[in-house]
Amino acid sequence: MKLTFNKTRISLVLLALIAGLTACNKEKVEEPKLEEMAAQPVEEQAVVSAGVAYVTSQDAGVSVIDLATMQVVKQLDIKAIAPRGLGITDDGKKLIVATRENESVSVIDTATGEVLQQIPVGKNPEFVRISGNFAYISSEPSSKGGPPPKPGAEEEEDDDDEEKIPAKIAVVDLLKGEKVREITGGPETEGIEFSADGKQLVITNEADNTVTVHDIESGKLVKTIQTHELGDRPRGIKVSPDGATYLATLEYGNKFMVLDKDYNLVRTVDTAETPYGIAYDNKGERIFVAANKAKLLQVFDAKTYEKIKEIPTANRCWHFSFTPDDKQILLACGKSDAVLVIDAEKLEVTKQVEVKGMPWGLVTYPKAMGSLDKP
Repeated sequence: MKLTFNKTRISLVLLALIAGLTACNKEKVEEPKLEEMAAQPVEEQAVVSAGVAYVTSQDAGVSVIDLATMQVVKQLDIKAIAPRGLGITDDGKKLIVATRENESVSVIDTATGEVLQQIPVGKNPEFVRISGNFAYISSEPSSKGGPPPKPGAEEEEDDDDEEKIPAKIAVVDLLKGEKVREITGGPETEGIEFSADGKQLVITNEADNTVTVHDIESGKLVKTIQTHELGDRPRGIKVSPDGATYLATLEYGNKFMVLDKDYNLVRTVDTAETPYGIAYDNKGERIFVAANKAKLLQVFDAKTYEKIKEIPTANRCWHFSFTPDDKQILLACGKSDAVLVIDAEKLEVTKQVEVKGMPWGLVTYPKAMGSLDKP
């Protein structure tokens, strides 16, 4: 009897344990709602979903796209006007957004969506890049605003000295919450990239048709690359994943230039009309170029520079990013009020996400390769 009792007792205990584990498993597999994910801190969202994308809209604020569903789940009020470039800190806790009309950057707490601070950086801030606890923001003090001149158009004569004002790269200490110094660029500094060793800034200057290299610590000019003979208005800039090559789009040359690790010209590659945003894939095997007027995202082989494919896009598509898993590409198309979702293997548009207010720039968290950021 004693033996029988023990077996019965053990069986009951095992049944209770199995029931408890089954209940726990049911709780674990329940999917969180989109609104719950949007309210979570970004680092928790990245675990629950496939991450998030932040999209600036020049006539609005910042849209948050859940990358698991490709739906806008939140709108961030940046408390400023005309957001353009943006960057996210390595821990995903702060989003830094350049706001043109306020001549500042808005520092946003990604967990709450609240603006923590607005930091003055200079006239017409545009690109934002982040390295460690420092943000680097390009500006365009010579820019009058409005659309750029048409290719081949004569430059307007103007004796105003403001036209010759060099742009400044504002260096913002994110721990102190203030601009700590400036690095002098060329007129209308546009794109910013870090050198492979992180010690230099490589910037495009669209008004004087140069790409310049600057020592980050001292701010000194290291090298100037003239682009006029190759093409005018250098804009996008990107270093290869292995650090051996730099690419710069020449908007009015309809090509991109290829520089070696010492910033010597290797060659140029023809593109469709008015290329802007440019990036490698994470493996450094393919190059992606957003050709604005041609309404194409072009794909090139990174070794041979042969064109692989052209993907039809939409109106004024400038900046893009891979998703953190490298399986999809999100492309911001300003005059279509949309973000296009592209399959990175098939190289086909699979979805269009409505983002109103003329979307401009786009980055993801976890960080991914794109025209405005890299992992």
